[in-house]
Amino acid sequence: MAAMPAESIRVTRSVTLPLREVELRTSRSSGPGGQHAQKTETRVEAVFDVETSEALTETQKRRVVAKAGPVLRAVAQDERSQLRNRELAVERLVEQLRAALRVERKRVATKPGKAAVERRLEQKKRRSQTKRLRRAP
Repeated sequence: MAAMPAESIRVTRSVTLPLREVELRTSRSSGPGGQHAQKTETRVEAVFDVETSEALTETQKRRVVAKAGPVLRAVAQDERSQLRNRELAVERLVEQLRAALRVERKRVATKPGKAAVERRLEQKKRRSQTKRLRRAP
């Protein structure tokens, strides 16, 4: 994830997310891990409130809320390092935001070409001929 000068993240060409809008919470990781995991808070949860964001336009906010909800959350507890988990959580949050902002292209309905229609009809004729030959005399 290419982060710009430590205070903002490039989400799309038109959207740059300031890190101050992302709330980072830490807690102890779940599962086995011995003394290290039971003593240190390495699990990181990144929370982004879409509706209070200044980085998104009203249209973008509506799109994100419709697709992903009013609050985006990403959790990372994969690594032993809190710093690395913070990077992973922010990266996952940005991916969610990027996916929610994506505008799907409308499908343009097209007709089959003349050659395709002719191939289909020729195949139907061959199939009917095959079945005709199977009939009893």
